Amino acid sequence: MTSPSHTLRTDVVIVGGGPAGMLLSHLLAADGVESIVVEARSQEYVGARVRAGILEHSSVELLRGAGLGERLDREGDEHRGIYLQWPDERHHLDFVDLTGRSVWVYGQTEVQKDLVSARSAAGQEVYYECADVALHEVESDRPAVTFTHEGRPVRIEARAVAGCDGSFGPSRGAVPDAVRSIWERVYPYSWLGILADVAPSTDELIYAWHPDGFAMHSMRSASVSRLYLQVPNGTPVEEWSDDRIWDALATRLGHGQDGWRLEPGPITEKSVLPMRSYVQTPMRHGSLFLAGDSAHIVPPTGAKGLNLAIADVALLAPALADLVRRDDRMLAEAYSDTALRRVWRCTHFSWWMTTMLHTSEDPFDAQLQLSQLRWVASSEAGRTGLAENYAGLPIGF
Repeated sequence: MTSPSHTLRTDVVIVGGGPAGMLLSHLLAADGVESIVVEARSQEYVGARVRAGILEHSSVELLRGAGLGERLDREGDEHRGIYLQWPDERHHLDFVDLTGRSVWVYGQTEVQKDLVSARSAAGQEVYYECADVALHEVESDRPAVTFTHEGRPVRIEARAVAGCDGSFGPSRGAVPDAVRSIWERVYPYSWLGILADVAPSTDELIYAWHPDGFAMHSMRSASVSRLYLQVPNGTPVEEWSDDRIWDALATRLGHGQDGWRLEPGPITEKSVLPMRSYVQTPMRHGSLFLAGDSAHIVPPTGAKGLNLAIADVALLAPALADLVRRDDRMLAEAYSDTALRRVWRCTHFSWWMTTMLHTSEDPFDAQLQLSQLRWVASSEAGRTGLAENYAGLPIGF
């Protein structure tokens, strides 16, 4: 793409139009900083991705403070805690009693709708369906992003680039190999996830350890349930018929235990999600700042992915505002180290929840897991530790 025919200038180019990128544009605008969002996918594709469903207390506070909480408060579902379960036992952990903090069931698709609505009303400039997105001169004070949009080459020059484009976007790779470090853990199992048009069979999420494998009962609304089963890596979704899925869920979630019943319903979506932990450092290189999945991935067991992205953006927005408006580099230079403290804390919590609840073929591991589950459920210190991490540490921890 030599000699682009259309050159734009702005304060910040945001690569990625998902929740992290759109929230960053919203927070920057509130501080008088202009931005342009560049997204490889269509608006419909980004808005339809069914992923995270749990918002931490800090995430909800941030969204409310940014004027994005009206529909969340009206349509979201506040939860006081979760159930931890293993065969013949189910224990409720009340986060509010333990830490004074709750969580909210409010899907990523709903957060995205709120953000798109707010940014559209504000006239945010967003380029969707961009091809050949590339970052340039990120080590300088005038980085640029180039892409092709509707067959036309475009170049955007800015003071900073925010990489909010996930694990497959170009931002992660724009940090040179000689500079970056990568830590990764690939887990030997995946989740088979379903959406079902049936009211949830539980008032709070159920996390279940079972000899056949982990299971989880979550929800998306009063009429839509989200459920998961541990399966081996590489499992074809076609191997699991609807009846097989519901039978496995009933077994692992304890259908009939103390009179509890799992109500099945029409399955509208099935997918297999591999499990891994990934952290890339630094989260800043020159004028490039990484946020969300472009810098880190966590297994979904701890409900941290979207919340980590929100926390990154909450730190990044004031750092970029200081950089752009006042040429103050202090927060920008501290951004990576500050964000990574929370990233590693959440990475550990997600690993801990994952390894505590997912079974292997080792009977020794199984006894260790059951011992840990019993301790967490019976110890106030254990319950409080889980609750503090799950409901979310303060942003900037």
